Amino acid sequence: MTESDLSSQIALHAFADSDTLARALADAVATNLRSALQERDSASLALSGGNTPKAFMRALSVQPLDWSRVVVTLVDERWVAEDNARSNARLLRENLLQGPAAAARFLPLYRDTGTPEEALDDVESDLASLALPFDAVVLGMGNDGHTASFFPGGDRLAEALDPDSSLRVLPMRAPGAGEPRITLALPPLLAARHLYLHVEGAQKQAVLAQAASGTGEGAAYPIRTVLRHARSPLATYWCA
Repeated sequence: MTESDLSSQIALHAFADSDTLARALADAVATNLRSALQERDSASLALSGGNTPKAFMRALSVQPLDWSRVVVTLVDERWVAEDNARSNARLLRENLLQGPAAAARFLPLYRDTGTPEEALDDVESDLASLALPFDAVVLGMGNDGHTASFFPGGDRLAEALDPDSSLRVLPMRAPGAGEPRITLALPPLLAARHLYLHVEGAQKQAVLAQAASGTGEGAAYPIRTVLRHARSPLATYWCA
């Protein structure tokens, strides 16, 4: 292993298919939340959007938990209303906040303003009301090596990835992001009691391997910064 190789920072959990992965990740996260509820009045969870986590969210929604004591928010959000098909809040409501899990308190990142900057103080205030650190955070990853809204070429990428920053949340615009975004910054993600990465497919496995090795474009992938600064090997749930 070279000095720049971060492969030891990946704790890989490989599964035969996405349904098996979804159930295993749901079991792990539910166990984290139950442990938190044994120690404190409430538990907190931050989830990522996209198509990959749908089965996981559905599996988590049927886990036996005192959902009324769980606060759920998003790792990041597109700046679109909840009735938009690209809304992560909509995704979460349709796949997680169903049945017993509908009793959870949901803290959305989107507000009905023209830009994320206009809503930043309001979102900050809501996040400040949570009993951080998060008990569990589940990250995703794109084929460009982004996670959360830490996109290559992002206008505030350096701020978002600063492990010493006091920021909890910030806007992000990037060529690959589509709409403007709002995202949790790196420090509150790293501070989570349990941090997971959920990736599926051979292409994303290759992207993660390149990020870990730091070769070629992988040296600049935002997910590499997460690996570098994670307090323990990143629990990575993967299937082909």
